[in-house]
Amino acid sequence: MAEELRGALGQCTIGREIIVLEEATSTNDSILHKTTLSTPHGLVIFAERQTAGRGQRNNRWESTAYKGLWFSILLRPKIALAESPRLAAWAIRTIAQTISEELALVAKIKSPNDVYIDGKKAAGVLVEMRAQEKAPHLAIVGIGININQSTEDFPRGLRSHAISLAMALHRQVDRQKFALALLRKLDSTYRDLFGA
Repeated sequence: MAEELRGALGQCTIGREIIVLEEATSTNDSILHKTTLSTPHGLVIFAERQTAGRGQRNNRWESTAYKGLWFSILLRPKIALAESPRLAAWAIRTIAQTISEELALVAKIKSPNDVYIDGKKAAGVLVEMRAQEKAPHLAIVGIGININQSTEDFPRGLRSHAISLAMALHRQVDRQKFALALLRKLDSTYRDLFGA
């Protein structure tokens, strides 16, 4: 998947390097472990399965293996740490737009960082920023999107308020095709908004 996505993206900032892991505690953690001062921004790490995926307020993010898109992006935006909500707003808006444009679903943003379809949560964003000495701040934008889960893939406690794109469409979604469309849109909108 990594090579195919990288080849299809061409010139880009987001996705200039793509890594796909079979398993990770969380993709945000994986980015942190891999990043040094010289790591270029735009690195994207996907995990087919997360054992400790995180949502907002330390909530667990359920990451059924091979059923969703769980990935994080390393960015070095020229913004203050206090402006990190701008990154969450950009990412969640871009996810909602991509869902609407690619799949003709009505995707609604629930601020600050969730996407809902038919009144149920389909995607979320977790932004973590770190101050860096003598370097631009580090931002990790973690994204989780429920793609091909069925109701049974969600824990009982989540079934009444979680949905996947496949459940909304009543058909499976090509994860790689959707990932490519989303990365392209994230790249173009990031450069427009943050000039990188």
